[in-house]
Amino acid sequence: QAQLVESGGGLVKPGASLRLSCATSEHTFSRSSMGWFRQAPGREREFVSAISWTGDSTFHADFVKGRFTISRDNAKNTVYLQMNNLKPEDTAVYYCAAYTGTYYSASTYSTPDNYDYWGQGTQVTVSS
Repeated sequence: QAQLVESGGGLVKPGASLRLSCATSEHTFSRSSMGWFRQAPGREREFVSAISWTGDSTFHADFVKGRFTISRDNAKNTVYLQMNNLKPEDTAVYYCAAYTGTYYSASTYSTPDNYDYWGQGTQVTVSS
């Protein structure tokens, strides 16, 4: 069972930035596309961003386009989510996930059930 460890969450004011990190083993990271999802209280888990295993392709939910950026550092086996101009509605637990499949599409990446491994989540709270 692969282990994914998120970090970087916290309490920030509206308009602030945070960078989330998710580290895993080289074995998992080298063969996985990586995604970020979030879940707010009382709501279903929703797709935020994803990056292909090569790093050549990225996908973002419409509500984060222009504000969030996903990237990966293959030397560190880590995926990042840079979040700028945070809003109160971004408050949620953010989860990192790894997808080892070989079918690449926006639909595939945005579906939680397609991911093989999940982290425990990191809380992001945006409040004045």
